Amino acid sequence: MSNVATAEAMIAAYNAQDVDTYVSYMTDDACEANYRGAVVREGKEGTRSGLAAAFAKWPQNHAEIVEKQAIGDFVIFREHVTRGPASDGSELVEPFDVVAVYSFEGDKCSRVEFIR
Repeated sequence: MSNVATAEAMIAAYNAQDVDTYVSYMTDDACEANYRGAVVREGKEGTRSGLAAAFAKWPQNHAEIVEKQAIGDFVIFREHVTRGPASDGSELVEPFDVVAVYSFEGDKCSRVEFIR
C-alpha cells in the first residue's frame, strides 16, 4: 500500500469514526500536532481517546480530501472539514479547510501535523 493510500484509508476510518482502524495505520509513538506547535494527541492511545472524544462531541464530523500530494515520506492533503451540531449543545463550528501533513516511517504514519 502506498503512503497516499494509507493516508486515504486513515481518512476513510476517520469519516467512519472507526478510531481503532485509524490508529492501526500509525506507529506506536505516533502523534497528531499543530504545525510546528503543540502535540494535541500523543501515541496511539492518546490519538484513540482524543478522536473518540471528538466523535462523541461531533457525531456528524466529516473530512473531505480536496487535494493530495506525496513528497518522499510525506503525504499532504488539503481537507474540508464539517463538524455538524455538537452533542453538548455548544456553538456550531463553521466548516473549515485544513492542510494535513502525514509523515511516514516505513509503511506506518508517525505524525500528522495540521495547518489551519
